[in-house]
Amino acid sequence: MKFAHLSDCHLGSWREDSLRELGIKAFQDAIDICIREHVGFILIAGDLFNVSLPSVDVLKEAASVLSKVREHDINVYVIPGSHDYSVSGKTMIDVLESSGLLVNVARIEDGKLKVFTDKTGMKIAGWHGRRGGLEKDEYWRIDASNLENEEGKKIFMFHTMLEEFKPKDLDMVECMSVNNLPKGCMYYAGGHPHRVIQGSYGNGKLAYPGALFPNNFRELEQFKHGGFYIVDENGNSRWQQVKTAEVDSLHVDANNKLPRQVEDEIIRLAGNKDGKVVTLRIEGKLKAGRVADINFKRIDAAFSNAYHLLKNTSKLESKDIESIDIKQGSVEEIESRIIKEYLGKNKIDDWLLSGLIASLDKEKEEGESNNDFSIRIVRDAAKAARLKELA
Repeated sequence: MKFAHLSDCHLGSWREDSLRELGIKAFQDAIDICIREHVGFILIAGDLFNVSLPSVDVLKEAASVLSKVREHDINVYVIPGSHDYSVSGKTMIDVLESSGLLVNVARIEDGKLKVFTDKTGMKIAGWHGRRGGLEKDEYWRIDASNLENEEGKKIFMFHTMLEEFKPKDLDMVECMSVNNLPKGCMYYAGGHPHRVIQGSYGNGKLAYPGALFPNNFRELEQFKHGGFYIVDENGNSRWQQVKTAEVDSLHVDANNKLPRQVEDEIIRLAGNKDGKVVTLRIEGKLKAGRVADINFKRIDAAFSNAYHLLKNTSKLESKDIESIDIKQGSVEEIESRIIKEYLGKNKIDDWLLSGLIASLDKEKEEGESNNDFSIRIVRDAAKAARLKELA
């Protein structure tokens, strides 16, 4: 018996239609591989969708792919991630579950973590992710004793970054300790960091498969492609690349050059890009002229045979204009950096900021009036700030 471990599919994430289609194709290709590999079941460790309420077109594509899985009698187990989790409890994951296409295992039953038993005999449980890493504060309240006391092989699914496995380039992101996870599982199926990571916890294997398809310019440039794990019955995993299109990354140094020189240099790089996704990063300070003097329409025309040309000019500047350092990363990574920078300059406790973020990360409930919703937000924020007169 073997199973598949996917995470961070982020279906519908790209604004560009062509790249959004590649993200969906990556999901289709991954599922086709799972079927060919005759996996017993499939795990999706968070962020199946990029938002809790994706477009109808994205939902239809996901349902079509999952229907194929059901036809092959393969169960799909999912936990909501930080993107597709909703505090109201209303997400399209629930719609897909009600249709019998998947099972959301992030459940509490009778005060304890609910354990699901797959037809293969594997015991599966999990917990959701939340915006800003707020799920880490929930783990100490979860009673996982029933999972830990279960006999046989067990899997725990989670969507959060762990301090002990944090990549160096994500050192500003707040994490929780691996010791907060339930004990005694054979395999810990992680999601959230878009990095391929393998390790262990106790006697079990722990793994992050990374994003199924790159989710932004930097990821396309650095990783080119995504993938997932095929895992055997003992927790030993094999990473399977999912390659939907060739990715060619170009870097142009514009330092001390004229706009036309930069333009011509880029044009010379445009050959042999038929059908490829091209990332073009232009950096440096021009010798004279303005960034707007570069004819980007001419550049687009030169790459017309490429599948898609994606440009990044965040560090391209005119000689007389100071550059602005734009740090890239996910919403959670940028949010965490801003909070840490703010805490370094101001006397405010991190519990207060976390509490305020949690109180503001709420959605209007069904049937709730605008006025009642506003009052609830103010009261929750007041409680987080410990302002009794408002709470």
